[in-house]
Amino acid sequence: MSKTYKMTHPDASHLWPLVRQGDFIDGYATTSDLSPQEALDIGLAMPKWADALLRLRNIIVRPLGLKTGTAADGRDAIFPIHYTSETEIIIGTDDTHLNFRISVMRQNDHIHMATWVHRNNWIGRVYLILVMPFHIAIVRNAMRQIAKASTIASHPQAQ
Repeated sequence: MSKTYKMTHPDASHLWPLVRQGDFIDGYATTSDLSPQEALDIGLAMPKWADALLRLRNIIVRPLGLKTGTAADGRDAIFPIHYTSETEIIIGTDDTHLNFRISVMRQNDHIHMATWVHRNNWIGRVYLILVMPFHIAIVRNAMRQIAKASTIASHPQAQ
């Protein structure tokens, strides 16, 4: 199985034009032969513990008027598609407290995943602080699952 590692998201990503000073952006990569869509599908298939956390989050934030789900037609979806190409898919949403996007990008023999967050107000700043440990655990788990689904072995330089 390929190793997952933290790294800067590729410069060619369509996520970068969104990034402003003070925004949060992270990046992870793993050696993989999957397409961005295959990797995204695997990455969004969260484990039961992450699904339970998302349900709890939705219960807590619903009274605050934050987005909590997906409509069949994509209206008010928490993860609508913003950009798609052969090499990259960007999903995410704009909400009152923060705007976020998740990019899944294939470059060479790697799948890269990055999350960008722009905090709109103090609620967004507090929210990001509170969810950060869970975000890291969920993204690392998603990347491990993507690596597991790949048939390419880890490269020594990807350590």
